[in-house]
Amino acid sequence: MDNSFFKKVESKTGLGIDEIMNLANALTHADFTDEKQVRKIVKKVSKIANKPISSDMEDKIVQSIIKDGHSLDFSKIEKLMR
Repeated sequence: MDNSFFKKVESKTGLGIDEIMNLANALTHADFTDEKQVRKIVKKVSKIANKPISSDMEDKIVQSIIKDGHSLDFSKIEKLMR
């Protein structure tokens, strides 16, 4: 992996390479039809992004992801968070 890429990501997000890799691993191996797993990922992303979400918003995001099943539509999630 290109260290300069991760250094740029770290400087822009404040996340360490370990956190980035853990999140990427969680997303890669996630079952987006499993509500419990999706909810855990949504909470983790919210915490890492330092963007708290309400229970209602969490429910909407989780249901949106579960509804689509195996695909994760980031643009749809972004619209929900506006």
